[in-house]
Amino acid sequence: MKAVDLFCGCGGLSLGFLKAGIEIVGAFDNWSSALDVYSYNFNHKVYNLDLSNIEQAVIAIKALSPDMIIGGPPCQDFSSAGKRDENNGRGDLTVDFAKIIEKIRPTWFVMENVERILVTQKLKDAISIYKSAGYGLTYTVLDASLCGVPQKRKRFVMIGKINGIDNQYINELEISKSKKPMTVADYFGSSLGIEYYYRHPRSYARRGIFSIYEPSPTIRGVNRPMPNGYTIHANDPVTSLNGIRPLTTIERSMIQTFPSDFIFLGSTSVQEQLIGNAVPVNLARFIAAAILRVEKINDTRDLSISHRKKHPQIVFEGN
Repeated sequence: MKAVDLFCGCGGLSLGFLKAGIEIVGAFDNWSSALDVYSYNFNHKVYNLDLSNIEQAVIAIKALSPDMIIGGPPCQDFSSAGKRDENNGRGDLTVDFAKIIEKIRPTWFVMENVERILVTQKLKDAISIYKSAGYGLTYTVLDASLCGVPQKRKRFVMIGKINGIDNQYINELEISKSKKPMTVADYFGSSLGIEYYYRHPRSYARRGIFSIYEPSPTIRGVNRPMPNGYTIHANDPVTSLNGIRPLTTIERSMIQTFPSDFIFLGSTSVQEQLIGNAVPVNLARFIAAAILRVEKINDTRDLSISHRKKHPQIVFEGN
């Protein structure tokens, strides 16, 4: 199975699919900082291309003959951290992604985005395109902490299969989830050398101190130091701020389940943005592995049916 990654960023989706056993034959983006990091860490070709140019994108992608197209169109216009204006420009890329799928018609596609896309008109428009092109659709919201990631991060995932049926992957996605959320300690053990850390809250009405014995909150694209005047919040699990620090850039990338030897380039602020925007590697692997398991079951069933047709059972009736 060969896939291309659109809006590839620094490669979380690609790396997860590779780890699951799907070959990535190319990746596309037009964010130079992301392309630099992606190119440094992967051996396959990465292309600098504006994917809103549908005609040009289709020509370039078709040349790679993918069985599957995966991608996470930029979600800032849908995100709760943004202005929540789906008509601000970037929301159009979700529809552009669907138009590319419609024209290329790979056997499968996978689209990842923020949970809030569920209430947008752009998603409805994209679904209409997919259905007109003949895709069976499975879509749901996955909590990354139940999918091998030590982070509370909810993401919308849509899987499409040409001439498939709706919801054919949903049971596998559901039964594969962990029974309990993965904590930072579950993932790192004691290797971080801390029990508590600071994560800058969106407002000081919220806590800023977290324990390694719970999932990390969502890794965002900024990583601010703890201000000198920070006051312990009622929900902070500490009574003293001694020894409390924010997570480092590399620690944050590892909470996104990038391996420790994955290299991020650029300024610290650029690296933090790349990490915050990335798809957690293990979440991507979870999705890809579920697809492969369902397809393996389908292949086995098809072989069994084919065998029965070639070798019909002979029944001997007794006297």
